[in-house]
Amino acid sequence: MSDSNGVGLDRRPSWDAYFMEICHVVAKRSTCLRRQVGAVLVSDRRILSTGYNGAPKGMKHCADLGGCYREQMKVPSGERQELCRALHAEQNAIIQAAVHGVKLENVTAYCTTMPCVTCAKMLINADVRRIVYEAEYPDDLSRQMLEEAGVELVRWSAEDQG
Repeated sequence: MSDSNGVGLDRRPSWDAYFMEICHVVAKRSTCLRRQVGAVLVSDRRILSTGYNGAPKGMKHCADLGGCYREQMKVPSGERQELCRALHAEQNAIIQAAVHGVKLENVTAYCTTMPCVTCAKMLINADVRRIVYEAEYPDDLSRQMLEEAGVELVRWSAEDQG
């Protein structure tokens, strides 16, 4: 089956695959030296906002300051997130929506990594109803809170997309 432009419709990505691919492009803007994360907030198949992890605007990035503070202190992944210069991708996506007056309602969040508990709480309050994520993150409280709030969690895998 083809559309009017001769494109095989059976080769089109699913909506989740489409938004996850965009999420990976967004993550390429990350300035974090440890983990590049992207987030895309979507409602009714429309992108509302995007975010990636990095230092607040106008501030130096870790690469400009001689390296990652967390690595220098040997802080394990998923712990002591306050010891980091960067905002998380999900936080930046929510902030960008607020800065630009975009109402978040009945949102699906696409994230390259499962949100941490801090981001989970923000996403719950931002009316995120569904989170599609690729990589796990070591934060059991995040998963517990999202499940308690009734947020649907979907682990996405490129291999599952055929």
